[in-house]
Amino acid sequence: MEGVARGQRRSRKIVENELYVADCVRFMNQMPDEWVDLTVTSPPYDDLRNYNGYSFDFESIAAGLWKVTKPGGVLVWVVGDRINGGRSLSSFRQGIHFQDIGFSMHDVMIYQKKNTPFMRSNAYTNAYEYMFVLSKGSPKTFNPLKEPTVRNGHEMVVQNKGPDAKNNKVLKELKKEKTLTNIWSYAVGFGGTTKDKIAFEHPAVFPEKLAYDHIVSWTNPGDLVFDPMCGSGTTCKSALLSNRNYIGVDMSSDYIDIARKRLGQYDGTDRQMALG
Repeated sequence: MEGVARGQRRSRKIVENELYVADCVRFMNQMPDEWVDLTVTSPPYDDLRNYNGYSFDFESIAAGLWKVTKPGGVLVWVVGDRINGGRSLSSFRQGIHFQDIGFSMHDVMIYQKKNTPFMRSNAYTNAYEYMFVLSKGSPKTFNPLKEPTVRNGHEMVVQNKGPDAKNNKVLKELKKEKTLTNIWSYAVGFGGTTKDKIAFEHPAVFPEKLAYDHIVSWTNPGDLVFDPMCGSGTTCKSALLSNRNYIGVDMSSDYIDIARKRLGQYDGTDRQMALG
């Protein structure tokens, strides 16, 4: 991937499976309309981190994401709120704005952090962020992640009560698997978020497994996954390892260098799951 930025200066042609140093709003304006199957990204919300001086123009980014998303495509927006005497609720305002410009709020999911260390003096320890699952129309793909059920096979189960309030039972089959809930839990920090030490040169890394789980849920192999604020390249690495194509963009050449090193561990032919 060496020389991507130089190549971009020579030609404005945007190709898949590349990382670009660019302002994401300008970059999306140059992208073909309705090209992206899935975006997984975490914005620099509420100025909680210094991302090498990055300026966050939310409304322009939202408009760009609407432009590049295919009909039936999905946007996963991983976001939290500043907590300083109370929650800012900027995440809610962003979710409503996405609805205002045409996206559907397909689901509000929770990213639960298993081992968050930050306690609060006058409230319970915050251990989650939102994962807004936004879609352009009805999602064209859903490959639900499943887990084993405790009980399965045929047994008598309670049917809806009638006017007599009796617990009438009928014979039904209990499945061997069930779809996961919309609360996903991940360990954070080295070994949980990732084993790539270099990734932590970025100030805010979200778990590789989180990106991977969304990618395999909302896309199929060969689809295009986009991250307009790709930072250390977590989404792009997860796309590579799940046999999806990717495009990653970040204003910081330092962060793109980190992402190139992470993706450079793989030659593009061996894409077996190797996260964490």
